[in-house]
Formats: sequence, C-alpha cells, structure tokens
Amino acid sequence: MKNCLVGQSGGPTAAINASLAGTIAGVRLSTNYDIIYGLKHGMEGLFKDDIVNLTEIFPDEESLIPLIKSPSMYLGSCRYKLPEMDEDEKIYEKVFEYFRVHEIKAFFYIGGNDSMDTVKKLSEYAKAKNINDVYIIGIPKTIDNDLILTDHTPGFGSAAKYVAGSIREIEIDNSIYAVKSVNIAEIMGRDAGWLTASSVLAREDKDSAPHLIYLPEVPFSKEKFIEDVKRQLEIRDHVVVAVSEGIRDENGAYISVDPDKKDAFGHEILAGAGKNLADLVSEKIGVKTRFIEFNILQRAASHMASEVDLKEAYKQGRNAVSLSEMFRTGIMVNITRKDTEDGSYEVEYGAVPVCDIANKVKNVPLEWITEDGCDVTEELIEYVKPLVKGEVETIYKDGLPVYLKPLP
Repeated sequence: MKNCLVGQSGGPTAAINASLAGTIAGVRLSTNYDIIYGLKHGMEGLFKDDIVNLTEIFPDEESLIPLIKSPSMYLGSCRYKLPEMDEDEKIYEKVFEYFRVHEIKAFFYIGGNDSMDTVKKLSEYAKAKNINDVYIIGIPKTIDNDLILTDHTPGFGSAAKYVAGSIREIEIDNSIYAVKSVNIAEIMGRDAGWLTASSVLAREDKDSAPHLIYLPEVPFSKEKFIEDVKRQLEIRDHVVVAVSEGIRDENGAYISVDPDKKDAFGHEILAGAGKNLADLVSEKIGVKTRFIEFNILQRAASHMASEVDLKEAYKQGRNAVSLSEMFRTGIMVNITRKDTEDGSYEVEYGAVPVCDIANKVKNVPLEWITEDGCDVTEELIEYVKPLVKGEVETIYKDGLPVYLKPLP
C-alpha cells in the first residue's frame, strides 16, 4: 500500500482546516495513494503513535464541508522543535521507521515558520540518508503572513477581515460618549506587522479609525507615541490605536515581554503591549483609556472568515498532493499573485524549496509604511483588499454556529 500522513502544528487559524480538507480530498481522488492518516498533535502524536484514519472519517466531498468551515485545528497542534540531525539522529530514525511501518509515502505538515523548520529538517535527513520514497511537503498557514516566497499565507485574510471589522466596531462604540478617550487595540504580530497594518481596511473615510498604526518594522518610541496621541486628540475626541504585540524600541527590545518565559522554539513570550501603552496614556495625558487585546479571537473567528482565504487554503492542500504525485519533496506550496490586464485579483499555485523559507521573516515593506511611522500607504491597502473578500455561509443550530471540534 501507499499511504499518506498529514499533521497540523503551531497556532490555529480560521483556514487551516480548509487546507487539511483540501489535502484529504486530494488523496481521496488520487490513484497513487490508498489511505490518508491524520497525525494528532503534530510531531508529538507521531512519537505516541496517535493517528486517525481520515479516509474513513471523511469518506466523500460532502463530509468535508463542516471541516472547511471550522476554525482551530481538527487534528490538534503542538510546538515541538526537532533537534538538529547531529544532535539526536535517533529521533529521525524513529520518524522514518514510523513512515516505513505505516507505508507512508507522503508526509504533509500544515503550519507556519516553525513547522516549515520541521519540514526542512526531515527533508534534509531524507536527502542525507538517500531516502527517496517519502515526499515531505509543507503547507503554509499563519495569520502573521510572515512566510517568505509566497504572496500571502492562508489564515491571514480571515484574521485581517476580523481585525478590520472589529476596529470599525470599536470606533462606533467609542464615539457615543461626549468625553475624550483613547482605545488601544493590541493585535498579533511578533516580528511582522501585516495583521495590524490590515486594520487600515476599517477606514470608511480619512477621519475613520484606526487613527494611529504601529508595526514591529519601525522602532517604537514611547515619547513620540504620546505626542502622536496628543496631536490626534487636538482634532478629534476619540482616538483608536492599532498596535502590534511585537513593537520594539530603537534597540530592538520588545516594549512588553515576560523575561522569564520562552516557548519551545526559543521565542520570548510577549505580554501586554496594549496595556503598557494604555497605562502610559492614562499617566501622561489623563484621558479615558481602554486597551483591547484581540488575542485568540482574531485567529478563531470563522463567523468572519474570508471566502477567498478558505478557497485558497483548500486549493493549497490539493496542490500539495498533486506535487507529491510528481515526486516533489523538500518543498512548501505557495501562492503567486498574477498580473492581469484589467487589474483583477488572480493567483497561481506552485512550490518553493522549504530550505529557502524556514526561519526567515517577511516584513511589511518599509515603503508601505508612512514616513512618520504611524500609518500605512495605499499600496498596502491594495495588497490586502482582495484577501478579505467574500462571505462564508456558516452552519447554524439554535442560532449559534456549528463547528467540528478538534479531536481529543
């Protein structure tokens, strides 16, 4: 038999299950593969032999529809970091022995930058050991949109839509009071400000929120920030600020971080940039101040999912299977935006070597950030606009959305 294995890793999104559904559909329609197994909790599940038969769970296209529309990660997740090959080769031997026992000929791993690091390491081991009968392919996802060599990543469009919609609602809520106020929205983005920058789509006119936008790409100064807020309060009563969780000072230090905690990949744990700045405004300016931490809401909001995002995520899963049938390995599937005569939005699907992607960050271009460092340009707006288009028909029961829950 020739079987496949698929896993999910990292942080959830509103679109990652659509990529899983596309992968399952691709294998189900393939004449090259028999069964697709799901790896529960990423690489950690492999070491526990914790897999499920997805071919049985999702026997046809109709059964995949709830999966496509569900947020989070059906197979569960992990933040497991593979050691370097020369540090612990036995780990790699165990992985590829597992592939052999279960007759795995293609391994698909859906995730962000850290997950692509796993794909890269497994691919390099296979190459070093002349293992040519297992095709290892990364399928991207991340609301941060920070993977290089792809126009954008599945999950970003839906999160951007949620962020922009929420900023618009915050402004409307805030504007009813006859008192000066500042609302600070903290948005995910450790190293890249794509998601925070997408808050600009909330603007209905030049006076609409967000009135100030701060990204990790530009050094952050608390003194300048206070002056920026004061200037806004001179021309309006209600100021809404969008700020990335990963803003840093001129020395590259995060504005707010827990110094005693790091995750499995060595990343510092960010903690409360929005609250930090809200306290600063309250102290220095003395107006009514609130901070709103979007936190996990921005990545799990399937009721605000982008139809474009889910369709592209699904197609990337299908493309991964097609590429494995062409004996491609050590790659990540990607999206390229096409130039069209009428300027309409079209993309094509391809692949790039995962070794060129892992552990690198795609930042918002500095030329898409205004010179004063607190806004973005029209180029960024035109880039993001197509990615949030279209509404997804949600399945409801008793007035509430129905989702597939992640496997226990």
